[in-house]
Amino acid sequence: MKRIYAIIAVLCTLTIAAATCTTADAQTKKGVVTLSSKDFKTKVYDISQKEQKYLGSKPAIVDFYASWCGPCRAISPILDELAAEYGDKIVIYKVDVDASPEIAKAFGIRSIPAVLFIPLKGESKMTVGGRSKDDFKKQIDSMLLGK
Repeated sequence: MKRIYAIIAVLCTLTIAAATCTTADAQTKKGVVTLSSKDFKTKVYDISQKEQKYLGSKPAIVDFYASWCGPCRAISPILDELAAEYGDKIVIYKVDVDASPEIAKAFGIRSIPAVLFIPLKGESKMTVGGRSKDDFKKQIDSMLLGK
C-alpha cells in the first residue's frame, strides 16, 4: 500500500511539473527551443490551416517527445549538442506530446521519439525512433542543408 501512495505522489509531482512547463512560452535550453502548442502554431505550423506552410526562416528539426520516454531522453543531449554545433544554420524545437496532444494528433504521432525534419524547400520528413549523433548529422546535412 505504501508503494501505491509513493507512486501516486510521484505522478502528482510529474503532473504539476509538466503543467508548469506548458504555461511558459518558448523555453530555451542550450539552443533547443521547447514549444507550447501556442508557440508551435506561430513558429512552425498553424495546424488550424488546411494547407500546412512552414512558418520559420531556417530549416528545422522538431522532436516530439515525452518526459517518461527512455529513447526520448537518450536523444535529448544529442539534440543539445547538434544545436550548439549547427548554431544559426538550423533551429531545433521540442514538443511534449503529453502537454500538446493536439499537435501530436495533427502529425499522427503514435510512437516517440518522432523527429520531423523541415527543410526550407521541399517536403518535410518524419522519422521515428532513437538514432546516433552521426545519423542525425547525415540527415541534417542531406535533408536540411542540401550537402
